[in-house]
Amino acid sequence: MTLSGARVVVAGGTSGMGLATARAAAALGAEVVAAGRRPVAGRAPLEGVVHARVDVTDETSVRALFAGMDRVDHLFVSASPGSPGALLEQDVAAARTFLDGKLLGAWACARYAAPLMPAGGSITFVTGVAAVRPPRHAAMVTAAFAGVEALSRALALELGPLRVNTIRPGYTDSEMWAGLSADARDDLRRRVAEALPSGRIGTTEDIAHAAVFLMTSRQTTGAVLEVSGGESLVDALE
Repeated sequence: MTLSGARVVVAGGTSGMGLATARAAAALGAEVVAAGRRPVAGRAPLEGVVHARVDVTDETSVRALFAGMDRVDHLFVSASPGSPGALLEQDVAAARTFLDGKLLGAWACARYAAPLMPAGGSITFVTGVAAVRPPRHAAMVTAAFAGVEALSRALALELGPLRVNTIRPGYTDSEMWAGLSADARDDLRRRVAEALPSGRIGTTEDIAHAAVFLMTSRQTTGAVLEVSGGESLVDALE
């Protein structure tokens, strides 16, 4: 695989799966723009990566990000701002935050990147196993993930020959679990490894590997690539 000379924009590229994808794409020769809400001044420099600031919930911010570019070869969107919660603990405004951040954020990035993309370019979204196995107390997460996967298939038809795909991760060892104590995080890794057919918890590098595959696989579009270690095949962890 090579991305030599390609421009890759990563929305959500300041941490987790997005940051790992920015690094992987740069290692394959891409010119990478890592965009996210964190202030640029506080980010560590990365070879081959230009940092930018964007809020995917703000259409003006997304439009401004792409307005300064003459082309985008590949777009990867992992940003997931929002406040998921239990149905009876949310009002409409709170429920809408995850739809705005995940579903409409993905839509906005695709909307303003697509006019800059050549035939054969790619857009890749990120969802999660919750799209097919709803967790308790996170109905809007499931709804948003399912919406992104449906959007991906629809855009594969509408934007072809641009390619549009989705990665569906499972349990992934990332900053998502930073709120757990060290012992609790180790226990999570152990329980996940014991439950999954793959025998291990996923890493952000696993998602980055899938992302650069989809960027370079010229015959893959409208696909949902599950990178979960077989999570959807076994009983859910509680």
